[in-house]
Amino acid sequence: MNTLQRIQVMLVDDHNVVRSGLATFLKAYEDLELVGEARNGLEALALCHRKKPDVILMDLMMPEMDGIAATRAILADYPEIKIIAMTSFEDEQLVQGVLAAGAISYLLKNVTAEELAKAIRDAVSGRSTLSPEAARVLIQATRPTKQPLFDLTERELEVLNLVVQGQSNQQIAEAMVISLATVKAHISSILSKLQVSSRAEATAYAIKHKIVSL
Repeated sequence: MNTLQRIQVMLVDDHNVVRSGLATFLKAYEDLELVGEARNGLEALALCHRKKPDVILMDLMMPEMDGIAATRAILADYPEIKIIAMTSFEDEQLVQGVLAAGAISYLLKNVTAEELAKAIRDAVSGRSTLSPEAARVLIQATRPTKQPLFDLTERELEVLNLVVQGQSNQQIAEAMVISLATVKAHISSILSKLQVSSRAEATAYAIKHKIVSL
């Protein structure tokens, strides 16, 4: 008696050629079974109600409803379904967006058949798979930087740090051994770069965005 537990897989992609290729790939593995195909997120959501697959291979860039919105909608109704995002892009917003929506894995479409089969099996077991490109994007997105987006000079960061500590212009000038006029010039530049209009706003902004260490 055959006791093989087959993993039911659904394909969601707006390109017929891609779906055809993935369908052919699934037939090569006895433990993987194709149970449905959809061309966009809306079709996928409707199909899930009937098929309730174990795993969905989800394209991200589609008409009607994209992969991120579809992932969020499907998992709201069927949190047990495992969704593997598959795309040709390694865009930071796509990676973060679909993982935040609940996808368990993120793969580029250039993966090998064996890599994809393993990712499907791992997903069913609750294990995530990230393409090296996606992992790199996430690491870069979470890596702290000294001057994120603000383009402050080291000198301006020093001044801002003292402003956050509540020191006056005179105290900053004395602490940094610079003229009062130089302090004022630095503060004016800081306010401009942070797009705020006062020392108080600059302090609140710096603390919120962790520009300086308290």
